[in-house]
Amino acid sequence: MNAKYTIIFILILAIIGMGVFVEINGLSLGNYDVVPIKEGINYGLDLRGGTYVVLEAKDTPNDPVNDEKMARAIATIRQRVDALGVAEASVAKQGTKRIRVSIPDIQDQEKALEIIGKTARLEFIGPDEKVILTGGQVVDSKGVYQSNETGAEQPVVTLKFNSEGTKAFAEATEKFINQPISIVLDGQVISAPHVQNAIATGEAVITGQQSLEEAGNLATLIRAGALPVNLEPVEIRSVGPTLGQDTLSRSIKAASIGILLVFLFMIIYYRLPGVIASIALVAYMILFFGTLVTINTTLTLPGIAGLILSIGMAVDANVIIFERIKEELKLGKTIRSSIDSGFSNALSSILDGNITTMIAGIVLFFFGTGPIKGFAVTLMIGIVISMITALFITKYLMRLVVKMNLFTSTKLYGA
Repeated sequence: MNAKYTIIFILILAIIGMGVFVEINGLSLGNYDVVPIKEGINYGLDLRGGTYVVLEAKDTPNDPVNDEKMARAIATIRQRVDALGVAEASVAKQGTKRIRVSIPDIQDQEKALEIIGKTARLEFIGPDEKVILTGGQVVDSKGVYQSNETGAEQPVVTLKFNSEGTKAFAEATEKFINQPISIVLDGQVISAPHVQNAIATGEAVITGQQSLEEAGNLATLIRAGALPVNLEPVEIRSVGPTLGQDTLSRSIKAASIGILLVFLFMIIYYRLPGVIASIALVAYMILFFGTLVTINTTLTLPGIAGLILSIGMAVDANVIIFERIKEELKLGKTIRSSIDSGFSNALSSILDGNITTMIAGIVLFFFGTGPIKGFAVTLMIGIVISMITALFITKYLMRLVVKMNLFTSTKLYGA
């Protein structure tokens, strides 16, 4: 037995074991905390719960949809979603006239549509039916409680205009004293207060809200601005948090059973190299999940499928290597020589398979949508890490085992 290489091998096992412990339980090092993987990973709607909406822009005879309007619509919806304070929400273009919105933690479909799909075209219209100003001249809006004439608190939306709006509103309120000015949202009059005196402060109030939440939502819509196109929902679905958690638990259970069966097969069929491959696959999973957390990738159900497929690619690489090693051993070569030749002979096959799969992943990422992109991201990450573990970690561990001089029988290497 070579004590030096045995100690190195044991240290590597200890490091891998520590990696597993840290990823499962987390670690606190002074001011720096490593959170457990289950808390550090961002989960998609299918695993976390939330609402998924696809909106389609509709052409009108005088106002056709174009790329510039779609870009503005996406920016406006993103502002509205960001104002909700929901983490990991996403807004993206799908095709030429569709927008895909994913909002985690919100299962109320009506609320989601109210926030993201409402046009929110705000207008102040005088008794002469001419537009005085629009929501584009509002610089700030808030949902607050305010006392009415009787002293009771009521939810309202406060508005603050820019200089142009302030001037227009002052002129209109001076002109229309004792007459109503209608506040119109998306073609519907939501309030029509009578002007009692000229208002030159550049501020106004919208009443008629049933709750502070409703007032806050309207303020958010006004603040984000009106959508430049009319959007209609073509797909909307919600996943409850319980269902999402159940899906995640089932996926983890299925993946764990599958991985354990792979370990068992590798060890029974390839013996000592199978043990080494199992250790390398544990290192693979440490690196994979660590990468997901580091680059802040969202894990979805298709993403888990990509992970499992990439594990299969890693196992396939090991199978190719071990078969080459067995062939070399049958030719009468030494164990060390067989390992070196086996890795060299397997390299081209492994690279060919992984590179072609990587190309497919890149195509899926750039031309796919939502779930397909999630699958592509985890697949590409997994392929890169599987090549590292198969060609470097497995190879290094195999060489260490040989140098330890503990396992010298060729039968232990599958011959």
